Amino acid sequence: MNTLVPLAQPPWNALGKELESRFRKALFDFDLLNKNIDKVAVALSGGKDSLTLLYLLHAIRGRGFPLFEIHAIHVDGEFSCGSGVSADFLQNVCRKLEINLILCESTQKRETLECYRCSRERRTLIFQAAKNAGASTIAFGHHRDDSAQTLLLNLFHKAEFAANLPKVPMHDYGITIIRPLIYIDEESIRTFAKQYGFARITCQCPVGQNSKRKAVDQLLKQIEEHFPHVRGNLAKAGLLYGSDKALRP
Repeated sequence: MNTLVPLAQPPWNALGKELESRFRKALFDFDLLNKNIDKVAVALSGGKDSLTLLYLLHAIRGRGFPLFEIHAIHVDGEFSCGSGVSADFLQNVCRKLEINLILCESTQKRETLECYRCSRERRTLIFQAAKNAGASTIAFGHHRDDSAQTLLLNLFHKAEFAANLPKVPMHDYGITIIRPLIYIDEESIRTFAKQYGFARITCQCPVGQNSKRKAVDQLLKQIEEHFPHVRGNLAKAGLLYGSDKALRP
């Protein structure tokens, strides 16, 4: 059974080399992994984004970066945002990579399911699990297109020009969030996942399919018909000119 587990590891194909290059650029540009970090936690839903993050992070260990420990954290439950992949599948992936997998349980129920409440619970579970493992740095699989969506959501909802930041100290929790996929677009991740055999997973959340983020994604698809580079330009503008309010204690 373990032989069927899809793994993405060097030596890479052409796309894998390109993704690792962009991944490394983000790590260096924003000082996401300094030499004092010996443990990194990964928020692992099991979807294409978080698995790509896990594979790339595992690939660069000891290659220009410290040989840090990786602790993958998966939030399971009856209803939980993410891919709906089984814990057994992730256990096999992490076993192959010799990575510690930590399982947490969400309390979300269908009758009370709501994005904000679910997100807060998931983050709290992940933060606490990371701290218990001794990891004060947590990597999330938010990519370039997520950042473009976040920029528009903040602009439309709060009149704030603020995208995802590559590195955010969460002072109240004593941990730091990093986003090493910040330079990588979703389509490249999707293609990479197909090439390496882990692209069959899709989001199972019944609420997320009708979320405001989903609506913004549809809006961006319409805009792309006239401005093909809109996602990349929005994400770049967010990095260059976006608010850094999230960095303030």
